[in-house]
Amino acid sequence: MGDWQNFDNRAVIGRALRLRREIDDFEARWPTPAAKEETLPAFTWAQLERQLVDLAATPAQAKMARHLVSGTRKLAPFKPSEMVLREILCMTWVLLDENFKGEPEEGSAEMI
Repeated sequence: MGDWQNFDNRAVIGRALRLRREIDDFEARWPTPAAKEETLPAFTWAQLERQLVDLAATPAQAKMARHLVSGTRKLAPFKPSEMVLREILCMTWVLLDENFKGEPEEGSAEMI
């Protein structure tokens, strides 16, 4: 196995360990309740994305919604549902923030 493969494997393992620590920290702070509680209505990732695009404060933020939802969706199966909910709330906050400035458009002299 080449050095680059060892490095790649270490990077993947490092990311997995960081994710595991994030999940452990989250569960320590907010343990799963023992009793069954009323759940939220079910919705799809496509529905979430559609609503975030519609709620976004600017066209640039609407374009970001797709990427934010995709990233959250990919890691969701590995996280507690409440942690995923928290990430959805955070991305909603970013997308609704009228003062949020992403990267300047190409050719723009605007500085962040």
